Amino acid sequence: MKIQIINGPNLNLLGTREPGIYGSSTFEDYLVKLRAQYPDVEIDYYQSNIEGCLIDKMQEVGFSVDGIVLNAGAYTHTSIALQDCIRSLKAPVVEVHISNVHKREEFRHHSMISCACLGVICGFGLDSYRLAIEAIVNF
Repeated sequence: MKIQIINGPNLNLLGTREPGIYGSSTFEDYLVKLRAQYPDVEIDYYQSNIEGCLIDKMQEVGFSVDGIVLNAGAYTHTSIALQDCIRSLKAPVVEVHISNVHKREEFRHHSMISCACLGVICGFGLDSYRLAIEAIVNF
């Protein structure tokens, strides 16, 4: 089984960006632990701050992987282009958020991509990614 994790804008700053919201671990450190929990699953990771690069990556892998875990960051709330891309893929996409977006600013309460995703997981810190992988493995 092969799963692609894709992180959007500002998630390259995990570990230093607002640790009260996002924690103090880098994603790379967490990824080591995640891969150890799923030794039979090939987990690839990609991050970009650029919307078009996220789309390019999803189109590149979205017909060959078993699933995509997508944290689109702020693009979640604005991008019809990401929604259109997700709808075009063969692989199921699980939308992930580290924080509980519904406990945050009003503009974060609406996702433009949820309607195209298999499901949404938010508010469990970095463990949200593990929960998304578990959902794909059991889909």
